[in-house]
Amino acid sequence: MIYLAFVSILWAFSFGLIGNTLAGLDSFLVATLRLLCACCVFLFFLKPSAIKKGTRIRLFLYGAIQFGLMYSCYMKAYHYLPSHLVALFSVFTPIYVVLIHEIRNKKFFPKYLLAALFSVLGALCIKAKEIPSGDILIGFVLMQIAGISFAFGQVAYRKWKTNNPSISDQSIFAWLSLGGLIFCGLFTYFMADRSKLTINPEQGIAIVYLGIVASGLGFFLWNKGASLTNPGTLAAFNNVVVPLAIVVSLFVFGEIEALQTGSLIRLLVGTLLIGIGILIAQRKTVTTSSLKYE
Repeated sequence: MIYLAFVSILWAFSFGLIGNTLAGLDSFLVATLRLLCACCVFLFFLKPSAIKKGTRIRLFLYGAIQFGLMYSCYMKAYHYLPSHLVALFSVFTPIYVVLIHEIRNKKFFPKYLLAALFSVLGALCIKAKEIPSGDILIGFVLMQIAGISFAFGQVAYRKWKTNNPSISDQSIFAWLSLGGLIFCGLFTYFMADRSKLTINPEQGIAIVYLGIVASGLGFFLWNKGASLTNPGTLAAFNNVVVPLAIVVSLFVFGEIEALQTGSLIRLLVGTLLIGIGILIAQRKTVTTSSLKYE
């Protein structure tokens, strides 16, 4: 769980950096360059002989879905939605994590679903605003595809790593990064806005940081944490970044003046609900023989 908590804090700092430094750049280009930087890092640790060819293809596809498809749909959603709705429509990922886990295992875990629901309710409490009228269906669908893609990748990698505990994460993570890079690169080639491809030095530094630290180290530690915890905790943690990002925006990026009493109450209540979700997932389940984690 410590890995998930650390990455949530790490990603909370990324939102302000993206909003303040990378505005005006094509979103597909930013996503591709971030994945390129992450991929370059993990190529140094790659051990092709550690796994068979079929497994390499499987991990490549996991990365294409979790990182490539997720990033592409997430970035495209900004063409149809304001940023606060992008954030709002992303909070359903915990439910997708639990449902995908249960479908793959053909078994229902009420505790995990309850944990996910508390996490979603907490994030909605924090993020929900009046939804404007107009055509937002395309943006909503894109965000759900992004959420399902990210959830699938987490669950699939967790399952694979559970079955292959002797193989180190760093020796094979480049396959996932390559899958995400190639998929996202294709979207960039065909859909990028050619007028927004010029990068200044400050933006270049920000992209390198986001690629190596937020995307590279972040995705690596997130998937590693996913393999070390139960699906309910993993699901609930998908929304921990929501209150953390707001706290960072308020107290690190100087937006404290915008804080209102109602917003503070929603933040506190939402954080409490997400915390309850994590506690529910962490509770041990009684079996006929002993107490254990499912």
